[in-house]
Amino acid sequence: MQQTTNTILMIRPVNFRKNEQTAVNNYFQEDLELKNSEINKKAQAEFDAFVDRLRAVGVNVIVEEDDKLNDTPDSIFPNNWVSFHENGDLALYPMFAENRRKERREELFTRLEAEGFEIENIIDYTSAEEDHFFLEGTGSIVLDRVNGKAYCALSARADEDLFIEFCEDFDYHPIVFTAYQTVDDQRLPIYHTNVMMCVGDTFAVICADSIDDKKERKHVLKHLKEDGKEIVAITEKQMHHFAGNMLQVSGADGKCYLVMSQAAHESLTPHQIEKLTAHCDILSSNLETIETCGGGSARCMMAEVFLPKA
Repeated sequence: MQQTTNTILMIRPVNFRKNEQTAVNNYFQEDLELKNSEINKKAQAEFDAFVDRLRAVGVNVIVEEDDKLNDTPDSIFPNNWVSFHENGDLALYPMFAENRRKERREELFTRLEAEGFEIENIIDYTSAEEDHFFLEGTGSIVLDRVNGKAYCALSARADEDLFIEFCEDFDYHPIVFTAYQTVDDQRLPIYHTNVMMCVGDTFAVICADSIDDKKERKHVLKHLKEDGKEIVAITEKQMHHFAGNMLQVSGADGKCYLVMSQAAHESLTPHQIEKLTAHCDILSSNLETIETCGGGSARCMMAEVFLPKA
């Protein structure tokens, strides 16, 4: 079992904009005073530059163009609807926003098989949408694959019973908590776990201050520490610059990189950067338009492919 992969699936946007259906509980989304066509054009430029940065260090990036037939403004974030696992299993997840459900496209699996990957089983949780229960992939779930643990901050997009079912199906130990952010002087649940924490092979980045319940916070930190992770704590302000939305990936010759946005990188203190670069190099790219309108960042854009090769 590995924590990092060399292969990433990414979806190039064709209809990117601020998604009005997700903005109801994604408090990271903001308006840009631009036409939607201009927003999409800027997002495409950021996407292409990001892919180039990843490929330059030897990350195998499989890029698929979004389908123009569907109105899917958030298709740039595929990790929310699918995850790929080392045993050949693929999980499909129930999505909160109706227009995000159109992002699920079987032709992407055909593409992966054409790239030499084996898909053994599809575990489909999407019927839960009919009962208004949701679990948005590795947005809702942060996996410690090596230690068999799954972290989940409960929200309108992360149902506890569904999360437990996922953990039983994929043999993970569930660690459940609620993380909050301040919105108009109110403490409201953070929509996705992966904006407030990231688990690498030997470290974890976490906004522990967002876990208001002291027992829950202690419980989460205990698990990270007992698995030998060096904890790099970030503030809520840094989290709002997407400093929790990072992913460790493998480049050429197995060298690891911690991937994040330029905004996240610039929000870190020299001490935090020193702690992180002791584990692996940092790779960052400007994702300003995508972050502002989409309310997601670098990690959300990468669906990790752990499938076995044929």
